[in-house]
Amino acid sequence: MYFKQFYLGCLAQASYMIGSGGVAAVVDPRRDIEAYLEEAEREHLRIRHVIETHLHADFVSGHRELAARTRAKIYFGAKSGAKFEHSPVRDGDEISFGDVTLRFLETPGHTPESISILVFDRTQGPEPQAVLTGDTLFIGDVGRPDLLGAKMSAEELAGMLYDSLHEKLLKLPDSVAVYPAHGAGSLCGRNISSETSSSIGQQRRFNYALRPMPREEFIRMMTTDLPEAPAYFSRDVQLNREGAGNLADLPAPPALSPAAVEEKRRAGAAVLDTRANVDFGTGHVPGSWNIGLGGQFASWAGALLAPETPLVLVTEDEEKVAEARTRLARVGLENVVGYLAGGVLAWHEAGYPLATTEQIAVDELRHRLEEGAVPQLVDLRRPGEWQAGHIREARHLPLNELAARARELDPSAPVTAICASGYRSSIASSLLEQQGFTRVTNVVGGMTAWNNARFEAVA
Repeated sequence: MYFKQFYLGCLAQASYMIGSGGVAAVVDPRRDIEAYLEEAEREHLRIRHVIETHLHADFVSGHRELAARTRAKIYFGAKSGAKFEHSPVRDGDEISFGDVTLRFLETPGHTPESISILVFDRTQGPEPQAVLTGDTLFIGDVGRPDLLGAKMSAEELAGMLYDSLHEKLLKLPDSVAVYPAHGAGSLCGRNISSETSSSIGQQRRFNYALRPMPREEFIRMMTTDLPEAPAYFSRDVQLNREGAGNLADLPAPPALSPAAVEEKRRAGAAVLDTRANVDFGTGHVPGSWNIGLGGQFASWAGALLAPETPLVLVTEDEEKVAEARTRLARVGLENVVGYLAGGVLAWHEAGYPLATTEQIAVDELRHRLEEGAVPQLVDLRRPGEWQAGHIREARHLPLNELAARARELDPSAPVTAICASGYRSSIASSLLEQQGFTRVTNVVGGMTAWNNARFEAVA
């Protein structure tokens, strides 16, 4: 049996290819499908099966394009309501090719249509070797049950999740390998490990959500203190249900002169600067967003940018334009109307003004705090990160809440932004500048550098 995990750090998303007898199945494919086509060609495999563990909320799947390119069949859980030709699967349905059998388990809870896939290599005996758990079971966590909004209550889905875990997945042998659809950083869970695989036995022992507890306690735990789901989640679910268009059909963004960029900006386009925070701070188009390609670019772009807003890209070099374009399309942002030819240097040489954002190291932050010169220190991290340790003088405003809560800050006073590394705080700095804050400082290295310097933090 051939088996490979494809892990996409930008989305903390895992997809899989399983092959035998010259045939392959791809599970949970991302939007850009070339990696699967190239891998199948290298391994002399023909992709004949494309399987989705559920209707994904955090990314747009490439299932329709992959199936069209390979003449494969698409499989979804029977309750998906997918609007295109597919095979609905139920408990016990199987696909066999070569020495491999894939057996479907209905494991609702994260979503009603969620399935898991038992992987049997018949040359290794009658027991399954692995289970692909989608968003039902993660490493160190389980899937959120609150992403359907008014369509189904979180409590009802959490009860289904408990049953799926205890009546199906935890009845598997401890030796069965666990391969989920996401890793650390995904908002589809709360405490996902950075590990991307495990075993049923390890999860039985160490996963907090699998410890013995009554069903009612599990439901309470899974429906309390959940982070707000980004607005793009429901949009991506609908795109996946209908089947997204081919990524290959999207036009390449044209090069735009500084004058053309300014014209589009005045007409309502958003300028999206994908450079690193330090480069952005040195000089950028006024009012632009800074979401760097070096981090979870697609997730934050999806969370903060409206799909109907025209986007103009600013990159460190023109080779990065195609990468940014693809990564935006992975979350359904397709309205890229061009990029600034020649970058920020061309903008400056054309006589347009540049904005700057002060960047400071943690030792300078500590000095300013001692001098009482930091009137507003804002920590943009998630609640769990904040609770694990933060600077005493900081106030907590998670980045996903900042747009709605920026009015809690005084725009006439300086604001210093900090996160784990400087990535999210630079996004926040650009957001605050758009809202009229004129003295914003970003802390380079963030709390990671602060803690490495052994400066004081409180829990």
